[in-house]
Amino acid sequence: MPRALDQDRTALVLAGGAARGAYEVGVVQHVLTEVAKDLGHDVDLDILSGTSVGALNACGLAAFADLGRTRASRLVDVWTSLDVTELVRPDVRGVLQMGARLLGRGGSDGEVPAREGGLIAPEGLERLIARKVPFSRIDANMKAGHLDALTVSTTHITSGRTVVYVQQTTPGVPQWSSDPTTVARAAKINARHALASAAIPILFRAVKLDGDYHCDGGLRQNVPLSPARRLGASRVLVINPRHISTQPLDDQGAEDLFPGPLFVLGKTLNALLLDRIDTDLARLETINKILLAGARLHGDGFVEALNREMGYAEGHGLRPMRALLVRASEDIGRMAAEYVRSPAFARIGGISGRLMRRLGEPESRNESDLLSYLLFDGTFAGQLIEVGRADARARHEELCAFFADARRPR
Repeated sequence: MPRALDQDRTALVLAGGAARGAYEVGVVQHVLTEVAKDLGHDVDLDILSGTSVGALNACGLAAFADLGRTRASRLVDVWTSLDVTELVRPDVRGVLQMGARLLGRGGSDGEVPAREGGLIAPEGLERLIARKVPFSRIDANMKAGHLDALTVSTTHITSGRTVVYVQQTTPGVPQWSSDPTTVARAAKINARHALASAAIPILFRAVKLDGDYHCDGGLRQNVPLSPARRLGASRVLVINPRHISTQPLDDQGAEDLFPGPLFVLGKTLNALLLDRIDTDLARLETINKILLAGARLHGDGFVEALNREMGYAEGHGLRPMRALLVRASEDIGRMAAEYVRSPAFARIGGISGRLMRRLGEPESRNESDLLSYLLFDGTFAGQLIEVGRADARARHEELCAFFADARRPR
């Protein structure tokens, strides 16, 4: 049965990263199988919160929540079956439309299309999601008590505000942030919400929701830690496919010449999707210290009294929240470049294959960031899934301790 808001809840937060999202599935699979095996019971994920490709993964986990330990294997099957020639094709209509608007010819007659503006055709991804993710099961899984809430974040293009779509077992949304740049909306989340969250600007067409266009939620909120907290999570596992280099700036292989446009586009995507997870986690740690210190000084009722004084409804407001971050240990851009130069990729032809090989050329090593976002290939996805499993395996004892006391009432 669904938990009351004042009971412990465990949240899984999945970040963005386009094709890098396969890494997240590897981490989740280890948690749901190997961690559960050592704990002697299933690992409950009460709140699923995702942005960009993390939204697609979160929706998949919600749709298969009734499958227990095997639910991640469904996502593994999806990722390892990807065909880059189907998913990465030029969007001729989108390119022409963008060109026309640049020339001042962007007028539109008749009905406004449901998707607008992008270099890569979205139809392949749309067909894949429709075929592989049964969104209709999400509501049934919530009613059956397999999860409590799902959130998907998008960016409202006209205003630039983050919209957090919330589906949960109780109607409406809890009291949200006073931040004017973020809005929460109750929704029955479907494929369009997930596709909007994953619509990286320039690359993929924006998606029309509620009468307005939305794109990648990672522009402002790549790691949606805040929605998990506002939905009452007492612990949160964060998975981020971004590798952070520890090399000094003067040892990054700088070029004498100004880099090409594809390099700049890759770095622009890095900047647009740059997460603030370290800052968010540091802020969370500070809040935890304040709340725990207050409880030591004023007793166990301190947190509840503080929330009442701040105007929060009962069961809402500030509360200590434990967090654990698993981040990619490998440079996924480098992995992508090595893969497209390997014999395993030689079978890929057409425009997609030529583009990937161009981005992976040795002299184009600085363009591998862009390549890693676009390399929707099943074999490469399998490599990223294995890296995710390995990173989770290296943190196995820590993950077991994290989930040891987290179990849904039966």
